[in-house]
Amino acid sequence: MKTARKLTVGAAMLLAIGLAGCAVDEGGTGGPSAASSAGPQELNQKLHDALPEAIQESGKIIAVNNGSFPPYTVVEGDGTLNGATADISVAIGEILGVTIEHSTVDGLASVLSGMDAGRYDLNVGPTGDFKERQEQATFIDWVQEFVVFAVAAGNPQKISDLDSTCGKKIAVMASGSAEKVIKTQADKCVADGEPALEVQSYKDQPSSILAVQSGRADGFFSSQAPLTYFVEQSDGALELAATGEKNGFTDLHQGALVPRDSPLADIMLAAFQELFDNGTYAEIMKAHGLEGNMVEAPGINLGVS
Repeated sequence: MKTARKLTVGAAMLLAIGLAGCAVDEGGTGGPSAASSAGPQELNQKLHDALPEAIQESGKIIAVNNGSFPPYTVVEGDGTLNGATADISVAIGEILGVTIEHSTVDGLASVLSGMDAGRYDLNVGPTGDFKERQEQATFIDWVQEFVVFAVAAGNPQKISDLDSTCGKKIAVMASGSAEKVIKTQADKCVADGEPALEVQSYKDQPSSILAVQSGRADGFFSSQAPLTYFVEQSDGALELAATGEKNGFTDLHQGALVPRDSPLADIMLAAFQELFDNGTYAEIMKAHGLEGNMVEAPGINLGVS
């Protein structure tokens, strides 16, 4: 197998402001620096010429991510970005004839506020697509995801679905969709006279999984793909729980996002479609163990929840 494609990223992180996790972040940027898990792409001149003039002149699309979300996005200690998202980014950049430069910021709220402020053109994601978020950005969906729990091996707290979390300590990423669902469940536990559910919100995936490994949390509630990655890396210390359950979600689409009304939406959709048509999408997803998260075709704002 070819080595995973890497992108250099600035790893600067600023602290979130307030309980909502909002922050003003100025991450560094970087471009492609290594080989791909998929072959090079041909330039699509028509799509290149459709790019906004400022992007054509600079030769860059300024993208943003909100930290490690393996195996899609892995921000390494030396500031490089790899994973499926990195491979997708470089492939799309080759199709469009530009470099996609990535900044790392602290949380989804900072991604959205940065887009609103015009600092970023794109988040390759995958980021959860929900109706309320479609009011802030346009999604180009390319992933089907599921939300489950990572727990200590043997599942000592017997977490089997969302209702079984009453009386437990559950870690989530701050400002994400899983946080909203688990907080709703915490209210339900109290309303039903069940033991209180303690919600622990962390800024990123590694901090959340560390809470489970250290015993501070009974489970980490998040997307199945990254949790599978963490379980595989735990040498048997962790396992998945509540798989095959809806866990508060209907069909969960995830994708790239651009500012609302951005001309990049249709361009990105066409570039993704090219990756689907030529087999590169499947090649990248399979290279990262994401066969179960593939969709048949990309689409705009597919989220219905």
